[in-house]
Amino acid sequence: MLREIDLDKVSDGRLYRSSDMAKTGCNGCNGCSSCCRGMGNSIVLDPMDTHRLCTGLQKSCEELLKSSLELNVVDGVILPNLRMTTEEETCVFLNEGRCSIHPIRPGICRIFPLGRFYENDSFQYFLQIHECPAPGKSKVKVSKWIDTPDVRRYEKFIADWHYFLKPLQKYAMDFEHGENIQKLNMYILQQFYLKSYDAEGDFYHEFYERLEAARGLLL
Repeated sequence: MLREIDLDKVSDGRLYRSSDMAKTGCNGCNGCSSCCRGMGNSIVLDPMDTHRLCTGLQKSCEELLKSSLELNVVDGVILPNLRMTTEEETCVFLNEGRCSIHPIRPGICRIFPLGRFYENDSFQYFLQIHECPAPGKSKVKVSKWIDTPDVRRYEKFIADWHYFLKPLQKYAMDFEHGENIQKLNMYILQQFYLKSYDAEGDFYHEFYERLEAARGLLL
C-alpha cells in the first residue's frame, strides 16, 4: 500500500535492517489483541502470504476467498486481504483473543509494530511508535522478530514484489482504461494468487518464474 509518511511523526526516527535490534518485544502480547482488530482491509497479502495460508490450512485460494479473505482495490490494483468480522472489525482468524494461524501469519502481521520504508529498489524497517499499546517493550533482533526462514531471500522477494506492483498501480490510478485494468487485475490474481504453488517445492523459484513472465507481458 503506497503511503506518504513523515517518519518523524510515526517512528522513533530510525531505519532498521534485519540484523538490527528494535523495541518490538511485547511479552507475547500478554492477552492483548488490539492489533487484530479495527484493521479494515489494510492487511494486504502478498503471494507468499497466500501460499502459506493455502498450504497450512490445506485450502485453495478460491476456498479462502469464500471464508477468510476478500478482494479490495489497493492503489488501483485488486489484491487479497484478511477479512474482518463483527462490528469490532475482528480478524477472522482471531480465536478467543489469540491468533489461530500464528505460524503462518501474513508478513504485515509478522513485522508489526514495524513497517517497511521503501527506497532505492529495496526497503528498511521503521518502528511504529503509536500502533502497539503494550508497555515496556524489549529489544529483539529484527530477523528473529520476523520469524521467517532465509530472511534475506524473503526480503528480496518483498522488495521485488513491491517494485513490480508500483508501476502497475501508477498506471491503474493515472489512466482510465477500464477494460485494460480489469484484464490487468485478473492476470495478477490468476498468475500470483489463484494459481497454486507446489506445496513441497521452492516457492521463490516458482514465484520468480511467474514474475519474469509477467514482466515480459506487462512491463
